[in-house]
Amino acid sequence: MRDEIVRAITADGFVKASAITGRDLVERARNIHTLLPVATAALGRTLMAASMMGDDLKMDGSSLTLQIKGGGPLGTVLAVSDDEGNVRGYVQNPHVELMEKVPGKLDVGRAVGEAGSLTVIKDLGMKEPYVGTIGLLSGEIADDIAAYFVESEQIPTACALGVLVGVDQSVTSAGGYLIQLLPGAGEEIISKIEAGVARVGSVSHALEGGLDGEGLLRAVLSDFQLEILEKHPVEYRCYCSRERVTRALISMGREELSSLIEEQGQAELTCQFCDKVYRYSKKELEALLAGM
Repeated sequence: MRDEIVRAITADGFVKASAITGRDLVERARNIHTLLPVATAALGRTLMAASMMGDDLKMDGSSLTLQIKGGGPLGTVLAVSDDEGNVRGYVQNPHVELMEKVPGKLDVGRAVGEAGSLTVIKDLGMKEPYVGTIGLLSGEIADDIAAYFVESEQIPTACALGVLVGVDQSVTSAGGYLIQLLPGAGEEIISKIEAGVARVGSVSHALEGGLDGEGLLRAVLSDFQLEILEKHPVEYRCYCSRERVTRALISMGREELSSLIEEQGQAELTCQFCDKVYRYSKKELEALLAGM
């Protein structure tokens, strides 16, 4: 099953929905950051939520950052999506030991914590980005995403996210959905959505059972006539490059760059999203300084 985003709307025009299948992108994040299971689940859920939210921006060059600071042992969990749903991200403490609610069920909420905040930053290419922040509801991430939409954007939302980790710590399934009410939706529609969410249950197990993104939406919204608007692939994608890192070094200014040359004689910078290492010799740093 390929990683993709599916977008749909109900024929009555009262509900819009998106779903993501993301096993490969979450597995790539696990390998890049050498994540242990609870970090895999937390970052995976955050990546997929950011992917669906970023893809919804539909503005060339826009991006969305989802940052969760819950006060738990994982520390900050962060994901950045481009306008096509391609994502990158990291978790501050990737090697937190196994935390379970019950045997076989990861306790993401406790690992993330719930004494902090969820922040969404939308960069739409304007002078200032839009920033919305709410207090965390549970740290389970899907509940917090739904709460964000209700509190910050006044959009009633159902969100489910799931990452299933195998006994070898690899990702066996990952996906999720966002279902949102559009103006004019009444209580009957809400009741149908709630029933569908309860009927389908765990997203990761539904995907493990053979459903893809479209199948997931059709299962949850089986009481509606659904129109599929689009499908397209998504991936874990980092945009770092030596050119960008060089610009970052130049932006330090002459004084800081001079101090770096004097104190260390070289520079070694690691991309926080893909862990690629960029090395600069003393000669290269001096050339940058001379060109400033």
